[in-house]
Amino acid sequence: MGAVSKPAEFLVSARSDLADARENWLKSLKTTRRLAANTLDAYERDTRQFFQFLTGHLGEPPALKDVATLRIVDLRSFLARRRNDGAGARTLGRGLAGIRSFLRFLEKQGMANAAASIAIRSPRQPKSLPKPLTMTDARRVVEKGEQLNEEPWIAARNAAVLTLLYGCGLRISEALGLDGGALTDPDARSIPITGKGGKTRMVPLLPVVHRAVAEYRKLCPYDLAEGTPLFRGARGGELHPAIIQRDMQKMRSALGLPDTATPHALRHSFATHLLGRGGDLRTIQELLGHASLSTTQVYTGVDSERLLEIYEKAHPRA
Repeated sequence: MGAVSKPAEFLVSARSDLADARENWLKSLKTTRRLAANTLDAYERDTRQFFQFLTGHLGEPPALKDVATLRIVDLRSFLARRRNDGAGARTLGRGLAGIRSFLRFLEKQGMANAAASIAIRSPRQPKSLPKPLTMTDARRVVEKGEQLNEEPWIAARNAAVLTLLYGCGLRISEALGLDGGALTDPDARSIPITGKGGKTRMVPLLPVVHRAVAEYRKLCPYDLAEGTPLFRGARGGELHPAIIQRDMQKMRSALGLPDTATPHALRHSFATHLLGRGGDLRTIQELLGHASLSTTQVYTGVDSERLLEIYEKAHPRA
């Protein structure tokens, strides 16, 4: 007698009404919000695992009515089960982000109450020393398709802001302080930035920066005229750093990134990646707007051996 085959792990354990709602949600993430394929795969997997948990938790495959009335205790039980199975805090946080997104989708359709998923805190991420993102993660973070906000123009706005941090090395205050008349010339190769102490520096512009800002301008429902802020909040007012920091925190959980993946870490990554590709430390200092070279040295994590190598190559008496 042949061996009994193992049930396919990709099967979703749910009643047809819940399975259909989930399918519609995944389709909306792909077509309306245009999330990246990796994020879609993670959300599909996380919600599948959640439905499998609910099957055991309830004693039968869950229906839409079961998900519509989820309590905080149900979500805590799911996280505890995943933790017992060996899932770490980052995996748990990403899983919770997917469930929240699904429940918010159902709530907008009048099918569920997402209050429990909003009220429960994400698992505390392990503390680690500040460090730059990898080049792969930095690229993912600045992609419009990876932004989690369901409003296309806000997703484009966040992507444009984060692209300025990673593509130009701006401080978040410098990016959000840009005027509505800035970055309107697609052929401009640089932009003047006024930083700390009122000092102005010229920052080169990459084509990807122009594209990200142009996409945001196209979708933004507000008039981005000269003399008004370039980046706007949901109601059209000034955009505050806390909003970008909060949205980045959500994306951090969804993408399974470390808690050091903050908006400021993108500026840090800009400097570190330039240095790693052979960039000159003094030039990077000027791009960042640092008053002291020693600040840039610490900021980029360059050690004394690497610093000596740079000086030996650059100094005329070396």
